[in-house]
Amino acid sequence: MNDLQALNATLTPGQPSQDVVNRSRHRLQNRILGGPKPRKRVGLLTVGAGLTAGAIAAAVVLTASPSPPEPKADIPVVTAGNVLLAAATAAERAPAGSGAYWYVKVTVANVPAPNVYEYWTSADGQRLWFRGTKTGGRVERLVLPQVGFSLGGVITATPDQLRNLPTDPAVLTEWLVKAVEKSDVRTSAGAPTASDRERFVLESLISLVSTAPASPQVRAAAFRAIAAYPGVRELGTVPGGQGLMLPEETRLVVDPATGRVNKTSMFVTADGAEYYIADPDGAAISADWTDVLPE
Repeated sequence: MNDLQALNATLTPGQPSQDVVNRSRHRLQNRILGGPKPRKRVGLLTVGAGLTAGAIAAAVVLTASPSPPEPKADIPVVTAGNVLLAAATAAERAPAGSGAYWYVKVTVANVPAPNVYEYWTSADGQRLWFRGTKTGGRVERLVLPQVGFSLGGVITATPDQLRNLPTDPAVLTEWLVKAVEKSDVRTSAGAPTASDRERFVLESLISLVSTAPASPQVRAAAFRAIAAYPGVRELGTVPGGQGLMLPEETRLVVDPATGRVNKTSMFVTADGAEYYIADPDGAAISADWTDVLPE
């Protein structure tokens, strides 16, 4: 829109006849082009017309072409699968640890005082030390039922087996399925059912990401295998990371930035005993290699 059109649209109220519009335009053109007119009125009209036209043009631009809103960054949706896959990536990039003993500490926040369980297993899987409430704070040597490290309370993997576990999630799950089928485990009701065997496999995967000295690549594969389970859901941000609900109502708290499981409602002790914790907060858990065995 030019100044003439802006002035015509703004200064002329209503919808005048075309004859009126033509006469007004003719008078305005005569004034702009130097037709006979009083000098003082020229100055006033020119200044007034210039300012008004500029203001009107600006108003028209602002009205017709509003500035587009600034784009907002997409906020990623947090899902259980996203958390587990991010944890897998972090676990895979973590350095492989080493030491003389595999040390696991589990703290169950009981009232009035928490129960703390600590296990030291020699790197060859042949010796085990334990300290907990029942030992009165003393470290005691325990006799392992089998040489190796317990996975899910059913499978005992030797250090060599742990080092050579498949790093593909599907192949790892299949390995665990076959290991469960080969075990001679019995339940209180007799031979394990198909549902029992599925639970043993899931418990083994949980052990691989929480209490077993698995390699970074195997831990990553276990996280990815858990992410593939149907029904896994996210419980929100909680102390220690992201809360997750797995099948069998098993809860985990995973830090996706470090690939660590910081809390769990199910854990397997070094001697193969399974513990399920009713407390919604679960048990705080940490596991790593150490060269120090407490006295």
